[in-house]
Amino acid sequence: MFGLGTPELVVILAIAFLLFGGKKLPEIGSGLGKAISSFKKGLGEVEDSGLDVSEMTKKLPGVREVAAVQEKIDKAKDISRVMTK
Repeated sequence: MFGLGTPELVVILAIAFLLFGGKKLPEIGSGLGKAISSFKKGLGEVEDSGLDVSEMTKKLPGVREVAAVQEKIDKAKDISRVMTK
């Protein structure tokens, strides 16, 4: 799970306990659980709708610009690979 072992999780929980206190932690856990289940439910609805993810992402603002930057980065990586050989 994200490369986190038991000691790391214990430290994270201890810090959360110190920051939020014992009364607030169950509320935070409940809210986090609801958010994750809502996200999974929405993701399932998108997958079931039959829409292509690439079509959906093209409709998001700024996607074309990000794709253009990604292409430039890929070209720069290719050039650097050629130059280092």
